[in-house]
Amino acid sequence: MKLTLHQLRTFSAIARFGNLNQASEELCLSKGALSQTLQQLEQQLATELFDRVQRRLKLNSQGRLLLPLAEEMLSRAQEIEQLFGSYEHQPEVLNIGASQTIGNYMLPTLLASQPTLCQAKIQIANTQTLCQQLLRFELDMALVEGQNTHAELQATPWQQDEMILIAAPNHPLLYQGSVSLADLDGQPWVLREAYSGSREQFERHIRPALTNVNQVMEFSSLESIMLAVENGLGLSFISLIAAQARLELGRIARLPYPNHFYRQLSIVQHRHKYASKGMKTLTEHFLNAT
Repeated sequence: MKLTLHQLRTFSAIARFGNLNQASEELCLSKGALSQTLQQLEQQLATELFDRVQRRLKLNSQGRLLLPLAEEMLSRAQEIEQLFGSYEHQPEVLNIGASQTIGNYMLPTLLASQPTLCQAKIQIANTQTLCQQLLRFELDMALVEGQNTHAELQATPWQQDEMILIAAPNHPLLYQGSVSLADLDGQPWVLREAYSGSREQFERHIRPALTNVNQVMEFSSLESIMLAVENGLGLSFISLIAAQARLELGRIARLPYPNHFYRQLSIVQHRHKYASKGMKTLTEHFLNAT
């Protein structure tokens, strides 16, 4: 049996996209060439790797078994090229996912201070989307605010983030000495979408204590949420890291709630993803950052 890197690269691309069109665009090859390469690979392995479902190619059990092994071989081959070949002095390129608070307010600073061993392509999305991308080996790692519920993924605790209640600077609740959860009943809310880390925190800590949720307006952007709060559209439950600048400028205000809510930020990777030198270095850099 003579497996080639080209076969594994083709298999990996088709597995990520689930169709030949996008895979062919990424590899700059025709669909016919990819189909032939996949067919040769399946013949050599004496097994089909995909279920053909309505023009989609979905990994079957054998394909899921092969994918982490193929990704490891491709990563190792890339390291060899960088070490000995024409790419010796070019940094490794890593695909990194980040949920919104981390991606917009923390990650740029962290990357600016990282060793020049690697470069990064950043994907900002909610935790659930990032975990799905990790499962498909589309990302090397993800920095998330929400919970990982997938056994195939490994989450390493990273930093803690405080969640706070915010309102417009002239909101009546700000003139109370202290705000209780009962005071929040009947208030309109401006929140992130379902499956985001921030919304997960609201549903866990605030929603169960409310008997009357008057109105919920959803935004997919933290900046939009804070602007909406600033303009009096409702209250929100948001990361202190994200809100800090607007709080200091007085554009929004923190409600005087006596208790504190903290959430764990984590670095998530696929358990079977090969950890290249660049991945190890960058992970260590993140974990050592304060």
